[in-house]
Amino acid sequence: MAKATVDGVVVAESDNTQLVEGNVYFPRDSVKMELFSHSPTPYTCPWKGVAEYFNASVNGKEINDIAWSYPSPKEAAKNIAGHLAFDKRKGVQISEG
Repeated sequence: MAKATVDGVVVAESDNTQLVEGNVYFPRDSVKMELFSHSPTPYTCPWKGVAEYFNASVNGKEINDIAWSYPSPKEAAKNIAGHLAFDKRKGVQISEG
């Protein structure tokens, strides 16, 4: 079981994750989406497609662009459709097992 935490708060937990380019992608239904809001940050990956970014509010702290998703990924990345990954540089800790 993989778990994503921020300041000790579990923001996602699943045993059905996908690993892509060293990032753990969690199914959206395993993410506490009530902690997240859409970010206007644009990004397009050459092989995954158009990403959407998310900000989070955890323990009263606002964290911009902490997570991203590919809602309609290109064929090569179809396994991460409906999944979110987290930016470890923004204080997210990912543990497995």
